Amino acid sequence: MATETPAPYVVLITGGNNGIGYEAVKAFYQSPKPYYILMASRSVQRAEAAVKKLQEEVPTSSNTVEIMELDLVSDESIEKAYQQVVNGVGRLDGLVNNAGATFDFDYLANKCTLRECFNKSYDVNVAGTTVMTDTFAPLLLKSSNPRLIFVAGLSHITVAIKEYFPTPPLPAGWPKKVEFETIGYRASKTALNMVMLDWNHKFKADGVKVWGVGPGMLATDLGGQRHLAEKMGAGHPSLGGTLIYDVIEGERDADVGKVIERGGLTPL
Repeated sequence: MATETPAPYVVLITGGNNGIGYEAVKAFYQSPKPYYILMASRSVQRAEAAVKKLQEEVPTSSNTVEIMELDLVSDESIEKAYQQVVNGVGRLDGLVNNAGATFDFDYLANKCTLRECFNKSYDVNVAGTTVMTDTFAPLLLKSSNPRLIFVAGLSHITVAIKEYFPTPPLPAGWPKKVEFETIGYRASKTALNMVMLDWNHKFKADGVKVWGVGPGMLATDLGGQRHLAEKMGAGHPSLGGTLIYDVIEGERDADVGKVIERGGLTPL
């Protein structure tokens, strides 16, 4: 009697074409377990290039990756992405809200105002991610093993208590010269922790497992500053991708409703 092949676990990763998102896609793609990965990206061309790279790096994979065009600042784009899933693979088991943006460096370069820096960060990282989750919630509720992840940033309370990393002490006087500004991004990611707690509360009766995942200081292209991150000793993005994979695989089920790190938890 033939053994029935298990249905693949369908996971959607926003910002999946680069950085931590790409490494998460790669972790699922190379898994010996069956996965159907939706790689969401603002640019189809960049996603296509990422898939080509993925297939070159993991040529023996039997899993599936599908490209999804997604812009978190557009409700129309989010709805179109939802319909793509409904009309395509037809279900969703895991949603990884990884996509994020910082405009602090644009502010430093006088490309936007301070208000625009904050508003744009919140639009992507908080409002866009919330709308994304709200739109895809009906699909998660149909899953037998639904999991929801919000990727946290360098916004943790412990960081503020120990040392205000990565900004060194500043001399007295005005204006303050900050070469590695992150406050707009970090403030929005702190707000995202609250969003995670809210979804954990809303989904308790539905059995949806919810986490915040803090990958730590990793060398990504966030803000176009990979070289600065590497100079500061940031780790490889694969550390974040592997952590996300482990959470979906059930290794941190004891920490549902919390912000987790590779070595433990972040107090909220």
